[in-house]
Amino acid sequence: MPLDVMGLFFFAYRDFVGDADALLERQGFGRAHHRVLYFVNLKPGMPVADLLDILKITKQSLARVLRQLIDNGYIEQKTGESDRRQRLLYATEKGRRFFEVLSATQTSRIDAAIAALPPEGKRTVLKFFVSMVDTGDRSTLDRLKLTDDI
Repeated sequence: MPLDVMGLFFFAYRDFVGDADALLERQGFGRAHHRVLYFVNLKPGMPVADLLDILKITKQSLARVLRQLIDNGYIEQKTGESDRRQRLLYATEKGRRFFEVLSATQTSRIDAAIAALPPEGKRTVLKFFVSMVDTGDRSTLDRLKLTDDI
């Protein structure tokens, strides 16, 4: 059993989310809010149905988180033009700025770790993470353009 990898993964994840967690807590938010902000900033106009599929959470859980983000001015919801039943999500200017602040320390941490690797290191890391994703979800990675550098 790869207990060493599991342990390192735990510590890396703990430190990776730690700074963002503190910023989120000051706003009364948690990691679910961060995930929503991440994907809405990554793909402006993302339908709620796609976000539910990506996050694998219930409509009720997402509704609570979305309501807080919308009520606090971080996300806006628009009706789809071709399908009026569709709810499309967009980060507001406030939501984009907050996401940039949340991502700054995480980006710095990733950049420093990748800079310490040999030239093909980044590609190896990306392949590792893709291989950890369930095969049924890999097409979602492609749709979100998360595998473009591989």
